[in-house]
Amino acid sequence: MNFIPSYIELLYSGELYRRAENAYNNLLSCASCPRNCNVNRINGEYGICTSGHLPIVSSYTPHFGEEPVLSGTKGAGNIFFGNCNLKCIYCQNFEISQNQKSEKHREVTHNRLAEIMIELQNKNCHNIGLVSPTHFSATILKSIYIAAQNGLAIPIIYNTNGYDSVEMLKLYDGVVDIYLPDFKYGNSEYAKKYSLVDNYFEKTKEAIKEMFRQVGDELVYDGDVVVRGLIIRHLILPNDLSETEKVFKFIAEELNQKVHISLMSQYYPANKAYKDILIDRALRNSEYDKALRLLDKYGLHNGWIQEMESAESYRPNFNEDRLNPFKN
Repeated sequence: MNFIPSYIELLYSGELYRRAENAYNNLLSCASCPRNCNVNRINGEYGICTSGHLPIVSSYTPHFGEEPVLSGTKGAGNIFFGNCNLKCIYCQNFEISQNQKSEKHREVTHNRLAEIMIELQNKNCHNIGLVSPTHFSATILKSIYIAAQNGLAIPIIYNTNGYDSVEMLKLYDGVVDIYLPDFKYGNSEYAKKYSLVDNYFEKTKEAIKEMFRQVGDELVYDGDVVVRGLIIRHLILPNDLSETEKVFKFIAEELNQKVHISLMSQYYPANKAYKDILIDRALRNSEYDKALRLLDKYGLHNGWIQEMESAESYRPNFNEDRLNPFKN
């Protein structure tokens, strides 16, 4: 199978250019995510994400720690964007997501981001993984357009925390080949406490429904690597602060039991987690086993499960090595 990303057709029709312009204009009164800060980022105003109109690239590398069907044998071409629209107190990537002053100097032009995409393609990566793209979603499309003009022709992964604007996602319809949202909470109260965000559960359900509408429940493969589809990640938190059952119930009853789930056991108390007794510890085997039982309860049998003993291999160190933070 020789997969041709659908954004190529949008490029030739002129629609990709129109989408990129429409998205960028959103920054005049930013509504890139459900926070709707309505600041003019083009003129230098900052909202919650403290980001301007140019993307911040904190790191980019072939990455082999994604789901096997995304990393393949040559790696996912991951681009890690700095800053974030969430403020998770346990974020494992806090060195780049919550360190605005140090990341500011890593702003790149749209042309440079396009060059990075081409570089990763030239390294034979299977795809381009946009990691934490939400707060730059209004500006990334410009770079995708430029990269496509210059030969980009591999699938694009939208690897997000799930707190996305439905209207912005619609501009990515036919541009993104693989959606990879992390559905963090089945309870907006916990999301408010631990990620400092309002209405997470409700807004993320709306966003994932839109992703599902675009790509459906089937995964399309080219050999052993997925080139189109939806994979929903879920990180198990201590003391069931993720309210896993509500997340699985939504997927099974409002999407489809065929949807692929990536259940993650890699939680560890990073960043400011030590300040809260409920999350200042690693996951317990009993909590992991409960999540496995819930997968069975809701008939969610497609996907991948992280083994408890593998958790440490997923811990990055962006301060030590920006070129290889995961020690591939």
